[in-house]
Amino acid sequence: MKKIVPNLIKNIKFFLANTKSPIVVLLGPTASGKTKLSLAIAGAIGGEIISADSRQLYQGMEIGTDALLPGDQEGVPHHMLGFLDPNSYYSLSDYKYKAKNIIKDIYKRKKVPMLVGGTGLYIKAIVDDYNIPRSEPNFELRKKLQKEHEEFGADHLHKKLAEIDPEAAKTIHSNNIRYLIRALEINYETKNTKTPNKGEEGFAAFFIGLDWPREVLYQRINFRVDQQFKRGLIDEVKKLREHITNRQAPAFSSLGCKEILDYLEGHISKEEATELIKKNTRNYAKRQMTWFRRNKDIMWLKGADVEKELN
Repeated sequence: MKKIVPNLIKNIKFFLANTKSPIVVLLGPTASGKTKLSLAIAGAIGGEIISADSRQLYQGMEIGTDALLPGDQEGVPHHMLGFLDPNSYYSLSDYKYKAKNIIKDIYKRKKVPMLVGGTGLYIKAIVDDYNIPRSEPNFELRKKLQKEHEEFGADHLHKKLAEIDPEAAKTIHSNNIRYLIRALEINYETKNTKTPNKGEEGFAAFFIGLDWPREVLYQRINFRVDQQFKRGLIDEVKKLREHITNRQAPAFSSLGCKEILDYLEGHISKEEATELIKKNTRNYAKRQMTWFRRNKDIMWLKGADVEKELN
């Protein structure tokens, strides 16, 4: 039987040689093993990796986001890692603008752009070149919508979104409060929908996905959370807390960060924080897979088989 990774790289090279504006996309749920495979592929094809993780953009959150440190990058150039102050806001349109410029620069240097991560909307915005309405944050409106959520629940907000932007409502789960509120905000502020329109200059993408049986993936997530605590997750969040000027910034709602902040503020115990991080990460992985399953172009690989080859 042919080895999975060498055969995969052979197929990627054929794709690159016969495609205009190619981009390699490696996706999958959190803790699925994307990092190790991405390094193997990049080393074989002259790839440069662009993070498609909405939280790895922020500084000082390397443990919580499991971002690859420079010393572990094996000489492969990485982009969109740890360049933002955690107190700042960074929209989907901001990400797309910066990432596209990076991709153009990679092409100029005759290298191969690789999108690697688990934020499906970021990947789709790049590959399909979405035209995304730009809208500055309206904090008063956000507070109002957040209060509505607290009083009437998530289904109330989802119903409001469905009435004014049914397409966005189809793609945003009612439990994803932050995206619900942002979609409503953009509609109210710009009179445009959050639903992006497909642009004219999308990239030709070679999609690779890593898949695991759900229970095995959940075990991997639980193990990784335990390792994050051993690596110093609590101390990392303590340092972040010293610099918080905007507790409502998206960075501080990240998995691991929000639960540890609640622990440090005395709202929950360390044990409760640990179990919450595991539970919330498992739920997030489930939502990621629901999103990815919509894409019929993904070549799914068994994570266990790939990991066995790379170890």
